[in-house]
Amino acid sequence: MKDRQRTRPELADFLKNKRESLSPELMGLPRTTRRRTPGLRREEVATLAGVGLTWYTWLEQGRDIGVSTQFLDSLATALHLNSAERQHLYLLTQNREPIATENTESNVPSAISRMIKDFPNDYLCYVLNLHWDVLAFNTQADHYFHFSQAKSHRCNFLYLLFIDERYRARFNQWPLVAQQLLASFRRDYARTKNNPNIKKLINTLNSESTLFNDLWHRHEIYQPCTGIREINYQNQQQIYDYSSLTFDIEKGNRLIVYIPVKGHETIE
Repeated sequence: MKDRQRTRPELADFLKNKRESLSPELMGLPRTTRRRTPGLRREEVATLAGVGLTWYTWLEQGRDIGVSTQFLDSLATALHLNSAERQHLYLLTQNREPIATENTESNVPSAISRMIKDFPNDYLCYVLNLHWDVLAFNTQADHYFHFSQAKSHRCNFLYLLFIDERYRARFNQWPLVAQQLLASFRRDYARTKNNPNIKKLINTLNSESTLFNDLWHRHEIYQPCTGIREINYQNQQQIYDYSSLTFDIEKGNRLIVYIPVKGHETIE
């Protein structure tokens, strides 16, 4: 309670500044000479958000009231908050982040594409979205994981891991790697489980892979996205440091990078 009380003055300033920064014309409202304050009036924000004027006024005044998720989402839309501002609103009102959306995308920012090209040639790197679709990759990662050979609707790392037989030879201790990666995917699945494409992917893997079916019903969740992994390629075993670098928290897009550990190559 004390933590929430400390955030109330900041919440009041945040809402007031956002409300006053919005142009009535932008919101489709007429601008009149009788307006005493810049931006929108409180009653206009309440109307646009579909919430009660009294409740919104109390919130903007910093009173200690409880508000629902629906209320906050409607208010965020009315105030044209971006994803970072929406998150800030939730933290100020409920001391927690908003429930993540299941939205993802297939676009890779140009800066990430340039980063992939600038990495040393012996690095493996690729980009996954929330569904684990492979969006981009460098030449070395393609050599190892055959992304360019996959059909466009099957270029999904989880699918390839369990269905492409070459992955079994690629990863040392493949069953353990598959178990860990699937348990890691579980975290993303919680955000996107209602998506029809994800439902189709899970159904397909359950029917085509006995190991996937067994592991999926264990409901394991694996937190670490960094560590050491051994990969076999062209009669050599190479140790890699790997890490997942999220560059779009809202949509779950991340860059996966494998960095070779020098001096640990062994001939099979």
